[in-house]
Amino acid sequence: MELFQLRYFVKAAEFRSFTRAAEACCVSQPALSQAIQKLEDELRQPLFERGGRQIGLSEAGQRFLPRATQIIKLADEARASITDDGETGTLRLSAIPTIAPYWLPRLAKSFADRFPKVQIELGEDVTEMALKRCRSGEIDLALLALPLDATDLDVVPLQEEVLLVALSKEHPLANAVEFSINDLEPFPFILLDEVHCLAGSIVSFCKRHRLQPQTTNRSQQLTTVLELVAHGFGVSFIPQMAVERHADQRLIYRSIDGQRPTRQLAMCSNPYRFQSRVLKAMQSLVRDELGKAS
Repeated sequence: MELFQLRYFVKAAEFRSFTRAAEACCVSQPALSQAIQKLEDELRQPLFERGGRQIGLSEAGQRFLPRATQIIKLADEARASITDDGETGTLRLSAIPTIAPYWLPRLAKSFADRFPKVQIELGEDVTEMALKRCRSGEIDLALLALPLDATDLDVVPLQEEVLLVALSKEHPLANAVEFSINDLEPFPFILLDEVHCLAGSIVSFCKRHRLQPQTTNRSQQLTTVLELVAHGFGVSFIPQMAVERHADQRLIYRSIDGQRPTRQLAMCSNPYRFQSRVLKAMQSLVRDELGKAS
């Protein structure tokens, strides 16, 4: 049983396709299929149920998959621990869409200036997927917002960030010196889709103040939300870090009077996986940059 056979098997199980698994492993499809067939011959069990365009795991394959995954993980971590020189390696970061465009590029640039030999891979995920990828080891570090259902992961709270009201310059409240959350009650809200944690934070804040936001439009992109606001379709709450990026003469941003809505940023990593020195250096950089008070 060879390690590369286990890698091929795991990829085939992930993609449910020998062709796609071969592409991911950078080998030919016949070579991958032959390696898996030899693995099945050694185990004397079929690992896949073959038929049609997609393949599925057999009963034996389902039992074997977690063991194969664990073996690969242990081998990769053993190699990483020996070759960890604090200056080279690969670092995989992800962030939720309301953080990623504002912080990932600058963090990557700052880190690359200090560690030019480290390969940095950046990604963008909604919270649920980021946690899943962190658990599986697909990413090393995730930038998210609390609360998180992640008692098995290492979650480090960072800064608390204020959410500002975004209004069209033609909005009735645009010239108000100050206004409260209740002053927003007559106006429709434009929010991100429910898969984004920011939308849930806004709705929760409104409900705590006995305001049921009338949501007329939802979007996957913060840019679309702001375009709708700019065209007078409603109001929204925007993270402070996004305001500079989305500067627009058609929009104004205001902090509401009294208790203001906020979100708590956090970084998340898997304590059960090997913690390289470059990962610890990135964690330190994130604490320095995002640990500052908003």
